[in-house]
Amino acid sequence: MSKKIGRNDPCWCGSGKKYKKCHEEFDSKIVHYANMGHEVPDHSMIKTPEQIERIKESCKINIAVLDYVAENIKAGMTTEEIDKLVYEKTTEMGGIPAPLNYEGFPKSVCTSINEVVCHGIPSDDVILKDGDIINVDASTIYNGYFSDSSRMFCIGNVSEEKRKLVEVTKECVEKGLEMVKPWTFLGDMGQAVHEHAVKNGYKVVREIGGHGVGLEFHEDPWVSYVSKAGEEMLLVPGMIFTIEPMVNMGTDKVFVDEKDNWTIYTADRQPSAQWEIMVLVTEDGHEILSY
Repeated sequence: MSKKIGRNDPCWCGSGKKYKKCHEEFDSKIVHYANMGHEVPDHSMIKTPEQIERIKESCKINIAVLDYVAENIKAGMTTEEIDKLVYEKTTEMGGIPAPLNYEGFPKSVCTSINEVVCHGIPSDDVILKDGDIINVDASTIYNGYFSDSSRMFCIGNVSEEKRKLVEVTKECVEKGLEMVKPWTFLGDMGQAVHEHAVKNGYKVVREIGGHGVGLEFHEDPWVSYVSKAGEEMLLVPGMIFTIEPMVNMGTDKVFVDEKDNWTIYTADRQPSAQWEIMVLVTEDGHEILSY
């Protein structure tokens, strides 16, 4: 936890209230879990009410961008055209595409087709075909606050095998979300995701996980979807993170394209699917912020 605060000092959350009337009991509960040997969040991972409201404004744009993609995506268009849709809608609403120039990423969105697990780079050379499945991963900065979510799209006549993968992956997110409650653990969510994928004959990518988000693009905690119930970080009200499992039809092994150092593929070139939502832990459960 952060440095010691006097009981009559202003609370660290910025409420203006005295610490003893605001977060003292909350912090004591976290310390109790830490003393039991659990991994716990520090104050930097707990968003204040004001920060949450600002993050929600960013999320409104993020959702609108993916809605716009959903209205326009079709066979025959290039992934570069998807990138233009994302850039135009984001900037029209006053936002900035978070991926653009992030650590050298050259585009405004990630477009990952079929065996591409994530971080696919939009291109004029990649054309959506009948039967493709594609993940469109959009992230937004608005007034300095970040949002992040992704959706799968089935293009035209998709095979039953691919369609089931897409549907089960979405169910994995829903199963995980059911386990997001205050004073439980990230591992509770991760195990629910993993069990549902395995039950349906799939594998979950281990090396790539979710993350905290809101004040930065990627924050702590790192979020695994192959974790165990009762393990990983304690969930407390005010935490915001993504649920975004990458579920593979074949092996869980992946590799990075050596040419661009971004695009990640399944090792056996079988299809992969991913849905991403952004969730807030509340006093009595959770709230989906972006999807």
